[in-house]
Amino acid sequence: MIVGWEGPDDPENPMNWASSRKTFTIQPYFQPLVHLVANTKINRSLASTIFAPGVPKLMAEFGSTSSELASFVVSAYIVPFILGPLVFAPLSELYGRNVVMNSSNVAFLIFTVLCAVSQNMAMFVVFRVLQGLAGCVPLTLGGGTIADLMPAEKRGRALSGWQLGPLLGPVLGPVIGGYIAQEAGWRWMFWLVAILSGILAGGCLLVRETYAPTLLARKVARLRKETGNPNYTLPATQGQGRSPGVLFRRAIFRPLKMLFRSPIVLFMALEVSIVYAYLYLLFTTFTFVFRVQYGFGSGAAGLAYLGLGVGFLVGLFGTGSTSDYIAKKRAAGAAIKPEHRLPPLMFGVILVPLGLFWYGWTAEYKVHWMAPIAGTSLIGLGVLFVFMPIQAYLIDAFTIYAASAIATNTVVRSLFGAVLPLAGQPMYAKLGLGWGNSLLAFIALATVPLTWVLMKNGERIRSSPCFRVDLN
Repeated sequence: MIVGWEGPDDPENPMNWASSRKTFTIQPYFQPLVHLVANTKINRSLASTIFAPGVPKLMAEFGSTSSELASFVVSAYIVPFILGPLVFAPLSELYGRNVVMNSSNVAFLIFTVLCAVSQNMAMFVVFRVLQGLAGCVPLTLGGGTIADLMPAEKRGRALSGWQLGPLLGPVLGPVIGGYIAQEAGWRWMFWLVAILSGILAGGCLLVRETYAPTLLARKVARLRKETGNPNYTLPATQGQGRSPGVLFRRAIFRPLKMLFRSPIVLFMALEVSIVYAYLYLLFTTFTFVFRVQYGFGSGAAGLAYLGLGVGFLVGLFGTGSTSDYIAKKRAAGAAIKPEHRLPPLMFGVILVPLGLFWYGWTAEYKVHWMAPIAGTSLIGLGVLFVFMPIQAYLIDAFTIYAASAIATNTVVRSLFGAVLPLAGQPMYAKLGLGWGNSLLAFIALATVPLTWVLMKNGERIRSSPCFRVDLN
């Protein structure tokens, strides 16, 4: 006997949870679980950059003068994002979201404390990498959680609220960290993150599982126990009868199959990776640029990150309020297709290089400090217009396997984000801020024609038998 939901209105189906449980203070369609996930993401993302203004003090304490190492101690946090999502996304699709999330919360708290008490550079870097390994889980699972909870016509708004975490966290981090570094030292940055982690970890213990296959598997086990009938079973597509080892092997290769057999997934991963790498290059160089060019102290240097934050907020509001509307309008009464999410993408791939030109040349000639910060606002706005449509596309296209699709994206962008910042200061030393950022802008402009092709022919490419991927 195949077990499923008790009709389309089954209250146990996360899609049908009461509206009061799907309400978030800011986002009307946010369920409290997503609120906690989003806040956990803010804390994990805050951890990625809060340390940036304190780098000079850490380098001085541990006796290092290497500019590459100074960049790496910030970007080391995202090195595990290259492989971690390939493990955590499949685990969440085998055992559910909660067990993976709660385990990562405990690990993140432990490694954050160990960063705070590190006694030498090697010790710090090791625990910083392990902190990032635990920190990648909310960013990997969040998209899948939205797919669990929200129908397609409401996902755009929910996604914009979920993105508050990974985008505002890295901006708020240096603002807070700048003054903590100035007044209390770099170690207190990690103590603050540890305190927040403990509070949020406790909150996450109260939330319910959202992944439908896991909930149905529990229902099967309950029915077998209550009735003594072993014939209750899951649909074959959900892995009933296969060993956990077989299921995990299939699941762990699922993101790689998406990446290498779907040209659209590959291109989207590369497009996001370029702007993400630029973002982390800016995160790791802002402190040095504004201290050298404008004489900012540790506290004031953190404020330089607010330009990106303004761009992020405007972009989140814009995409959050229009994404579902645009998709419904383009669908014209029919079912919403993933391609209906893509129109804002073209604005993003133009705004990012425009902002880089503005930021680079105004900083090069030491125009008033508000000018380069205004340029970074354009970059932040463009990044949102790249991130949001692509994330929404992946969630709509892969639904039950959305976590694996997001993992694919996260792996590639994290590889770029970990490596490119190491070249930031040497590039600026060689080319200057003007031509250095112009080089980045020209590379970003090269994606414009490919974006146009994707928007015009995406559905035909996605549905082509040549690129159809069996994910089961």
